[in-house]
Amino acid sequence: MTRNSWLRWLGEYLTYSEPPCKADMIVVLAGDFAANRIKKAGELLKEGWAPTVLVSGAGDCYGINEGEMAIQYMTRAGYPPGEFVNVPSPARSTADEAAYIVPELRRRGVHRFLLLTSDFHTRRAARIYRHTAPDLPFCVVAAPDKDFTPDGWWHNREGRKVAFTEWLKTLANFLGV
Repeated sequence: MTRNSWLRWLGEYLTYSEPPCKADMIVVLAGDFAANRIKKAGELLKEGWAPTVLVSGAGDCYGINEGEMAIQYMTRAGYPPGEFVNVPSPARSTADEAAYIVPELRRRGVHRFLLLTSDFHTRRAARIYRHTAPDLPFCVVAAPDKDFTPDGWWHNREGRKVAFTEWLKTLANFLGV
């Protein structure tokens, strides 16, 4: 009788989102080849929350950097390419990515940023960035994912895979592995 309540809680726990705040830069985390994150960044850019988008290019697809692909996608959608900055990195995890991105933000003189990632990834990403940069304020903004909703992820195969994988990563992060 309580199955749906527990499953909903499991999905809701993964998500953590705040209203956007004025910032120096929007940081789009890598790992979204469906363009949900970069599209949300474009919306925030248009709404004037920050003047620039830093795109974490931590992965490649067919030899093309993910950040480069995302910027090309947004340029084709009508955004000026100068509003986007690709930061290619060798990161293979969110913690590695934070260790690479935070010094870049500091180098660029960023005092506040928007951390933008997929909804299911927000809580873990926020925890990692708060640990990596406790003195650098940021707001966490969620980009919706079509396969994952906190209150129904268990109804489709892709949603179950996303939730399972994110829970494994969350637990590993809590355990420090």
